[in-house]
Amino acid sequence: MSSPAPVARPQPLPRSAYRVLRSITTRWADNDVYGHVNNVVYYSWFDTVVNAHLIEQGALDIHDGPVIGLVIETQCNYFAPLAFPQTVWAGLRVAHLGKSSVRYEVGLFADGADLAAACGHFVHVYVDRQTRRPVSLPEALKTTLETLL
Repeated sequence: MSSPAPVARPQPLPRSAYRVLRSITTRWADNDVYGHVNNVVYYSWFDTVVNAHLIEQGALDIHDGPVIGLVIETQCNYFAPLAFPQTVWAGLRVAHLGKSSVRYEVGLFADGADLAAACGHFVHVYVDRQTRRPVSLPEALKTTLETLL
């Protein structure tokens, strides 16, 4: 019986790997008792960079649109600490665009750093707001997402 092949250890990506960058100001409450940003905050930043970009591009109406995105998967690898007070830059790209789903990849960078302090992803499935059943991506959303591929 052969042993499984070793899994490659994730590596931080450079800023240039992302299509869009957005600044995020850390808050005092983001730090935990260990003096760095708590891991749950990173996931909040993932949501912030994706949804802010889609709203700004006119691709998502979170209040009245017929379609909403539900997160079905998320993951993050941490490489270096981030802490308050610090400006963080979130890089955004789309790794996969399906009929009703999209996999976003996000890199979080300390101000001035070229390599990500954390890299992660999450998957949205777009559903009808009322029925919560998957629907095809609306054209405006699909067009915006294609610019992030």
